[in-house]
Amino acid sequence: MTTYQRLGDYIREVNVRNKDLKVTKLVGLTIGKAFIPSVANVIGTDLSNYKVIQKEQFACSLMQVSRDGRMPVAMFEEDGAIMSPAYPMFEVIDKTALLPQYLMMWFSRSEFDREASYYAVGGVRGSLTWEDFCNMTLPVPSIDRQREIVEEYETLSRRIRLNEQMIEKLEATAQALYRKILNCSEKTIMHKLGDVIKEVNKRNKLLEITRTMGVTVNKIFIPTYANISYTDLSNYKIITYGQFACSLIQVSRDGKMPISLYMNDEPAIVSPAYSVFEVDDGIVQPEYLMMWFRREHFDKEASYNAIGGVRGSLDWNSFMELRIPIIPREDQHMDVMYHDMYLRQKENKILTELQSLLLAKMGQ
Repeated sequence: MTTYQRLGDYIREVNVRNKDLKVTKLVGLTIGKAFIPSVANVIGTDLSNYKVIQKEQFACSLMQVSRDGRMPVAMFEEDGAIMSPAYPMFEVIDKTALLPQYLMMWFSRSEFDREASYYAVGGVRGSLTWEDFCNMTLPVPSIDRQREIVEEYETLSRRIRLNEQMIEKLEATAQALYRKILNCSEKTIMHKLGDVIKEVNKRNKLLEITRTMGVTVNKIFIPTYANISYTDLSNYKIITYGQFACSLIQVSRDGKMPISLYMNDEPAIVSPAYSVFEVDDGIVQPEYLMMWFRREHFDKEASYNAIGGVRGSLDWNSFMELRIPIIPREDQHMDVMYHDMYLRQKENKILTELQSLLLAKMGQ
């Protein structure tokens, strides 16, 4: 049986100021529980009053926790930085009793955020008091068991980071190869998009699919969470492996078109506002076309043509008129690298789910 301990018995506040101005690296804290370089304008700001954070110390924000449904809190993993005085900081009192890494895992749980939000409901603007934060509880197994849990979690994290690095390299390699092909090939022919794609308009009339997806301006698919109780999913569009979804709305405002190639074996549905289409595979690989959609030149052309549209949107006919350089089908060679990227993304999804299961087990 898991025995819970009071958090305040294991942590203490830290309040070291940057009085000598030796630390110049300024960081902030995101709602996603991560440190990021600060973009705040500090010209004329007295940085001597800023707080210094060191490795394995924590920073948090207790403001508006119930409103956001999450508590920004993270463990610093570098040598040192400074943060706004508004951030409470703390550290583990005895690392032979509680590992900082184990504590960070606890803070990463969705259950922790829900509990913090519950206690913050009565606070000013939904904020959490330091006292209530310290009165929260967590399970503290033996230090050896903590090490085992942390190592299991870190093994998954290292694999995720490795995959992310390889995805970045594959993306860069694919784009470099794409540029080389276009620059060197004498067989390049400019085609209208309408010559190589066709719209797909299959609706979810039988309600057999409930997995909803959307596309970001970074050109990736992400899950969306339509309220099935109030949303007519029968009008949603079905998308399957090898098809594209794009949003032609507000293209000129955003400067980028949300458009992506769906590479999941399991069909999904997207909002009726999306256009779904597929390629003529005899002329162009879907992966080759996606490489073009990722290029800055494509976004600029799409934005330019959308300027006269309603709210800077692009209509389907104008989208079909956009032009793309295409080399012979047998010379395109983008499918292998793109498939490798997809497999690594798919593996990371599974690894992230395993991490979530491991975090859930901490409370059992």
